[in-house]
Amino acid sequence: MSAISNSTCPVCRTAEIVCGKWTLLLIRDLAAGNSRFCELERSLEGISPRTLSLRLRALEEEGIVERETYPEVPPRVEYALTEKGRALLPIIDDMREYGSAWLCGDDDAADALRGDADALALA
Repeated sequence: MSAISNSTCPVCRTAEIVCGKWTLLLIRDLAAGNSRFCELERSLEGISPRTLSLRLRALEEEGIVERETYPEVPPRVEYALTEKGRALLPIIDDMREYGSAWLCGDDDAADALRGDADALALA
């Protein structure tokens, strides 16, 4: 296998975007549909408004989240995943499955995943 520089490695580039604290949880919550800032702040217990704002702005700049402002009084702003953002959902689903099987004490699921891994190793 040839060496790939970090700047061109797809895994490194993806990790740079999604591995910031709160980012994956924010994408997870937006997977359910459009959300307002205050809804996201409530669902991400412990996140500061400043951090939430910075994460949303960074994801918007990456084309993962879109922001829609409605011309109402008071103004209403909603956030949603773009197609690029929705493409990250299988990663989150895999993380959910991994966490359930390996980190949350579900021995049956862990055994099933280990069996799949053993089968792949033999192939």
